[in-house]
Amino acid sequence: MSPRTLAPALALLMAAGLCACARDAPPAPSPPAPAAATAAPAFGGTDRAWIEINVAMNEELAPLLALAPAQSRDQAIKELAAQVDTVRLRELEDLRGLHDAAGLPAENPHKGMPMPGMVTPDIVREAAAAEGPAFDLIFRRQVKAHLDQGVKLARSESTAGVEPRTKALAERMITDRETFLPKFTPAVK
Repeated sequence: MSPRTLAPALALLMAAGLCACARDAPPAPSPPAPAAATAAPAFGGTDRAWIEINVAMNEELAPLLALAPAQSRDQAIKELAAQVDTVRLRELEDLRGLHDAAGLPAENPHKGMPMPGMVTPDIVREAAAAEGPAFDLIFRRQVKAHLDQGVKLARSESTAGVEPRTKALAERMITDRETFLPKFTPAVK
């Protein structure tokens, strides 16, 4: 055989051999049967952003609330700070659970972001330098702004969110904030 005819003949022989091998080979194992299907929660973009923003807002509110016992002379302000903090901690626990369930990254892109209702380090420094009625005014304004923004964000989640637990938390947060807002509104001009 000439080299010109040898190459096609070898190719044909190899192909025939591969076909024979494939025919004699045991069948490929079938993929394992799926485990019992579990309904993974489906978090939409609104759900994810809402969770992250509210985690950041609730964490950033804590230093201002912590100042009330030392900086205010008004027992009602001190009690209000404690009440808001109790609700804030409960919300934060729920938000962190949703954060984990949604598989969000540990680094929160909204932490420290200046936005309506966010208590910034500058606000905390200003409040820490004030006492009595001056502190109370800063406290009332900032907590009211936090609550107002929280209601707006929760309403957005209620209408545009898709994950049921997240939407339920948003509804609860609206109720909680609307309960507190009248306690801040009269003294804030």
